[in-house]
Amino acid sequence: MSFLEELHKPDILDCISHLSSDEVFTPPKLVNEILDTLPQELFTSPDTKFLDPCCKSGVFLREIAKRLIDGLADKIPDLEKRIDHIFKNQLYGLAITELTSLLSRRSVYCSKDASGEYSVCNFADKDGNIEYKRTYHVWFKDKCMMCGASKSEYDRGEELETHAYSFIHTDEQRNSELFKRLKDMKFDVIIGNPPYQMSFGLEGTNSSNAKSIYNLFISQAIKLNPRYITMITPSRWMTRTSQGIPDEWVDNMLSSNKFKIIHDFENSSDCFPGVEIKGGVNYFLWERDYEGICQYMFHSSDNNQVFQRNDYLNSTGAGVVIRNPNAYSILDKVVQVEGNYFEDTNKNFSGLVSPKHFFDNSILLTSNWNDFKDTATEEYYIKYYLNKNIHKKDYGWISLKQIPKNQKTKDLHKVYIPAAGGSGTDSQVLGIPFYGEPNSVCSQTYLVIGYNSELHNFTKEQCENIIKYIKTRFFRYLVSIKKKTQNGPRGVYQFVPIQDFNEEWIDEKLYKKYGLTQDEIDFIESMIRPME
Repeated sequence: MSFLEELHKPDILDCISHLSSDEVFTPPKLVNEILDTLPQELFTSPDTKFLDPCCKSGVFLREIAKRLIDGLADKIPDLEKRIDHIFKNQLYGLAITELTSLLSRRSVYCSKDASGEYSVCNFADKDGNIEYKRTYHVWFKDKCMMCGASKSEYDRGEELETHAYSFIHTDEQRNSELFKRLKDMKFDVIIGNPPYQMSFGLEGTNSSNAKSIYNLFISQAIKLNPRYITMITPSRWMTRTSQGIPDEWVDNMLSSNKFKIIHDFENSSDCFPGVEIKGGVNYFLWERDYEGICQYMFHSSDNNQVFQRNDYLNSTGAGVVIRNPNAYSILDKVVQVEGNYFEDTNKNFSGLVSPKHFFDNSILLTSNWNDFKDTATEEYYIKYYLNKNIHKKDYGWISLKQIPKNQKTKDLHKVYIPAAGGSGTDSQVLGIPFYGEPNSVCSQTYLVIGYNSELHNFTKEQCENIIKYIKTRFFRYLVSIKKKTQNGPRGVYQFVPIQDFNEEWIDEKLYKKYGLTQDEIDFIESMIRPME
């Protein structure tokens, strides 16, 4: 038994594996699985430098220390000198809060005060190489320019944490001293489990949403130019339409071909017991000097199966990693009939679906907006479909002057579908669609299918056939390939082919059209539940 194993048994870090779904503590067993993806010779070199830029429990640095203590035994035989060298010259961390800085030092140095008598390595100051300095958001129009956090929520007094994580609140212009210092240290490995999201407000409403920030940690790590980056994050970065993550960022990551290994878990509880993270989680190995195919391993929630594929991440060119191997065979059969339909919005269903905020302008017709009438009048004669969870009714009545944009669409036959509902792991996938008659509009709660009279002018019967098509398991399975969260913008419909909506479409007819095998049919029906 090694020195640190003796000190940390039983392992307290197994007992505090998580606090919340946006700041998830990493179990030691998972950390070691992540470390196994790195070249193991890194742990036998006295020159390798590691940085955890988002220390919470200190578990990454602690487990790295264990490996270095064993790996450097021949090069630095004296244990005390070996520990001193490792902690002072090879392991570095930035804590995300003052509390986690104390916890991390306690885990790594066996003392929250690295200069104290109980520290296994005596530093000149209490922080050692795990530092925490209070950092502040950079406000511009009520949002932080660096991370997108809401000023109303995070502009706090000194007695509260700002959650302005130092690693992503520094660049060449802002807090530049830290950025330069980190870059000059030339880390070999940047590793960790970054915070996943921050709350940000929507202008003109009382609601709040969450913006992904783990991608900012990945981007910042790349800017520091280490040899390797390995992190565990939500898997939703592997598709466009990820919440708060620009499509351009996703495209750059998928096309970089620098991801050498990815372990992708459909069910986040396989990594973080008891924690639900929509769309699952993954850990990856990014290598600066590598450019090639990725060893991609999909850990299915179905009987814990692991499917390995060696391929380029963006092999389809559709801006998404096709996760489950069953999806490949099904999509191939659709392509055989439809051609590369997913590349053309005139041939896939996303072209029928409106952008978000189609009628509203963030002031009028938002989900919380309530300046409508309960009954129709001569002036308030347009039917307005509401967020019924908020207003406890299906619709109200508004005037023409209350529709800030796209007024022509009110006269069309159309279909409304919730803009959020279900997820890639929810077996219904989408909220329930319904017919939108002429002389109607909707709040930002819904998207509009058939929104453009110049491209499509549906009849009521065609709208009813669209609704039946959406309700098929086949349709919703194809949506689930891209839909990783509750949000369902038009892009998640990219893999759904357009049909002739003069016809009624049911699953059996679709299965026959695309030549699906019974195994493929059984797979779809095991994944997607009926929609009434």
